[in-house]
Amino acid sequence: MMASEGAECNKCPEGQVLRDGKCVMPEVTFTAFVMSLNTAALFHFGELADPSTGKIQKDIVLAKHTIDTLNLLQKKTQGNLTKDEDNLLETVLYDLKMRFVNMAG
Repeated sequence: MMASEGAECNKCPEGQVLRDGKCVMPEVTFTAFVMSLNTAALFHFGELADPSTGKIQKDIVLAKHTIDTLNLLQKKTQGNLTKDEDNLLETVLYDLKMRFVNMAG
């Protein structure tokens, strides 16, 4: 086997990471969860292209739904987050709400 073939064997599908020689999903953390919702909202705001098509799509209703989900998460986790987690959630929500106001005009 050539060296390049060995490197190819260690390549995981998109969204997975190599751990102990196996391709697995990354560890689920609160931070990763919040950031995935943030990414979804940015996608719905049309700020990120669809990775499979490269096209930009805007859907303000789905963007608002994602913001509402983060608001619910903030209310339900109040008093149970670390300071860093609380700051992250607050910052992400503020940013997304400002983007929503600007887009909704």
